[in-house]
Amino acid sequence: MVKYRKRTGRGACGAYPFAFGKEESMAKQNVYDNELFFRDFSAKRLAEISFNECIESPILLDMLPELHGKTVLDVGCGMGQHTKQYADMGAAAVLGIDISEKMLRYAAEHNGGERITYRRMAMEDLDTLEEQFDLVVSSLVFDYAEDFEALMKSIFRRMKEDARLVFSMSHPMATTWDGTCDRFTRTETGERLWANLRNYNREGLRRVKWVVEDYEVYHRTFSTLINSIIRAGFVIEECQEARISEEMQRKYPAMFGGVVHRPDFVFFRCRKAP
Repeated sequence: MVKYRKRTGRGACGAYPFAFGKEESMAKQNVYDNELFFRDFSAKRLAEISFNECIESPILLDMLPELHGKTVLDVGCGMGQHTKQYADMGAAAVLGIDISEKMLRYAAEHNGGERITYRRMAMEDLDTLEEQFDLVVSSLVFDYAEDFEALMKSIFRRMKEDARLVFSMSHPMATTWDGTCDRFTRTETGERLWANLRNYNREGLRRVKWVVEDYEVYHRTFSTLINSIIRAGFVIEECQEARISEEMQRKYPAMFGGVVHRPDFVFFRCRKAP
């Protein structure tokens, strides 16, 4: 049975599920309930050949600890593909949370199971959860967090002693792009010469056009990510950067061919130290 709980409360940005107690100033972005964005994203996410399926997911799954009998929290579960995988890998219970009603509706209909619960809530409201978990996982969601360090601390509080946090997010070399120039400098025939990096040390909100106008992510330097993780109390056990193999480039040249100028994603596995 798929359990899909929906409750509403009032936060600083309007009506959001589970946003109880004092009002928060942090933004809670929900671009995925925009119909145009959702259609475009879901088409890409469900494609057999995509950066998610071919590059991001294999690295994320390879970094997971043994899941058998564990309780898992999937932060920003989206359409539920990973949530279902964690249950299939032997997790005793998996809770998938997401702010998007469209995403959760798809997840409940297509990626449900006896040991899976979907709940609508923003990641900024994690402290409203009463549960604690053996493993917290997140796939390409933390770019939307205005206060990354506060999010790390909230996750830390939701974890059992010696639990693991495994997550991916956009690489800082990717989020530094601010939309004021092309992502790449190209030849006259369109071949990428190099990636354009602007204002790497200027952290904060980036508004760019991606399917919709004013798509928002937050840029942070690599050192800020690492120091925020450490200050939250975690021990970093492993860090990976996205890579595209030569075989993948040869097999899917339209998607992955050409010169790889920078990694798109970064991955961390962290432990809640005693």
